[in-house]
Formats: sequence, C-alpha cells, structure tokens
Amino acid sequence: MARFFSLLTPVLAGFFFCSSLCLAQAVEVQDNPPPTVGKKRATEYFLKRKQVSSSSSSSGTRQVSSSGGDPRYLAIHVGGFLDSTSYNWGHRDKRDPGLLNFGVSYRVGEWVNSMDLLFRAEFTNFKLDEGRAQKLSFLALLTFPDANSRFPLYFGAGLGPGIFTKQIKDESALALDYQIVAGARFFDVLDTLGFQFEVGLKNSVHLLDDGQFTGFFMGVGAVFSF
Repeated sequence: MARFFSLLTPVLAGFFFCSSLCLAQAVEVQDNPPPTVGKKRATEYFLKRKQVSSSSSSSGTRQVSSSGGDPRYLAIHVGGFLDSTSYNWGHRDKRDPGLLNFGVSYRVGEWVNSMDLLFRAEFTNFKLDEGRAQKLSFLALLTFPDANSRFPLYFGAGLGPGIFTKQIKDESALALDYQIVAGARFFDVLDTLGFQFEVGLKNSVHLLDDGQFTGFFMGVGAVFSF
C-alpha cells in the first residue's frame, strides 16, 4: 500500500501541476481582449470619437465650399430709365424726367434656403422743366431665391425713404420710394467678381405734397461674393 501511494503521489502532483498551467493559461487568454471599462478603454473611446468628429467636420467644410456659399454679397450697379413719367411735380406732368441712377446693394440678412434682405442705397438724377433734381434713396429690399443658392434669376421688392439733395422750388424734400425688380446675376466669373443685370419699376411718392414719379428702369453692375 505504501508503494502504491508512493507511485500515486508523483502522478497526482503532475496532474495538479498540469491543471495549474492550464488554468493560468486560460486566465491569461481572458485577459488579452481590451477591457470594457477603465482608463484605457475610455481613452480609446474618446480617441475614436475625436477622429469621427474631425472627419465629419472636414466633410462639412468641403460641402459648404463646393456649394459656393459665401457669407457676404455686395453689388454695385448703374442704370437708366427706359420710360418714366412725373405727376404734379412742377408746373405740369412731364414725360421721361428720369436720368441716370447709381446704387449699391449689400446683403444684411438671410432666410436660409429662402430669401435675402438687402440694404440698397441709390442716387438718382431728374430733369424737369423748372430745373434738375437729385435724390438719395435708402431701401430695405427682399429678394428670392437667396444668393447662396447660386440660382441665376432673382426677384424682389423694396421700400424706403427718399431724400432730395437738390429739389425744384416749392416741392417736397422727402419721398417714399418703392421698387419691384427682376434680374439675373452670375457669381465668381472672375474669381470673386460676377455680373448683374436688372429691370423693374421704381416709383416715388412725395410726402409733403402731391408729386409722384414712376419709371421703368434697366441697370447693369458688378457682384462681389466674399
């Protein structure tokens, strides 16, 4: 019996030794996958999230630049009246009193994917029987579609005060001006420079007397997007 136990002891020792090795190896295999919690796992998560965010940001930047959208839009234009008439302005009504017109338009607001709000300032010359008149106009002009759409055609309407810097005798120095316009604009023809063509009606009602002016105009100009 003693000899039996002496022979069994090395066998049991070898068995437990092999079992210990197998258990240690099994635990080591379980430790190999990345931890689901802990500082290392959190670092890997935020690193991947940062990479995804950077990729999305750069992709969005490319989309904006490819769409041609620019935050600023300025137009400088000059034109004249194809047909105009004045009523109760001077001693009698007059045909074609409107002369040259100079203006600048700047986008001050935008309804995204809808329309633009432009500030328009204009200087207009008139020739009446009693002499010449000159007027500054300041209008809020709504145009659609918005300039960032890059659609070549646009339509709009504007309203604002007119101040005569030179007026014939006994006539109003203030007026209410309003416009209805339609045009075509082509952006970035030469770098940030484009061109504009516009037609429409420009009307004016004198505020301090019964004088009026109405005219059909045509104008051309340069468009800057930056």
